[in-house]
Amino acid sequence: MSMAAGEYVSVSSQSDSEQADLEVEKRELAEQPEFELQELTKIYVERGLKEDTASEVARQLMAYDALGAHARDELGIMEITMARPLQAAVTSAITFSVGAALPLASVVLFPPNILIYGTVMTTLVFLAVLGALGAVTGGASPWKATFRVTFWGAIAMAATAAIGYLFGVAV
Repeated sequence: MSMAAGEYVSVSSQSDSEQADLEVEKRELAEQPEFELQELTKIYVERGLKEDTASEVARQLMAYDALGAHARDELGIMEITMARPLQAAVTSAITFSVGAALPLASVVLFPPNILIYGTVMTTLVFLAVLGALGAVTGGASPWKATFRVTFWGAIAMAATAAIGYLFGVAV
């Protein structure tokens, strides 16, 4: 739940920033439409359109949906990439629960004398598998993702163990 709550708070902050940017853009469009047209034209010229073409594209897009054009091309905000705090929180809660269940289940497999080592190794194997699976699902190289997820997972476990050791508690 703490991961879900953290995700919700973080993505909500991003959503708040996007909404604030859109409000500023709405106000600018209402108060200085000609400047906003020039601004959009300049963006299209910088992307490689000729001045007259860029001006016509900007004019047509602003006539159709001025805020949408500025959100997308000036601010980089698109419907598909907009922050969705609730979706992020639910996804985080599910993935972290499943991810925690795998190493937790391994606790029943190992005898007490090797429980810590077995759980650490099982966790690293699960991290590697899930890192590779996530990369393949996303169309990325599994090697880089597997290394990154496993390496940082090992660092996190080592840091947690070190902090526990420093404070004399088992973690």
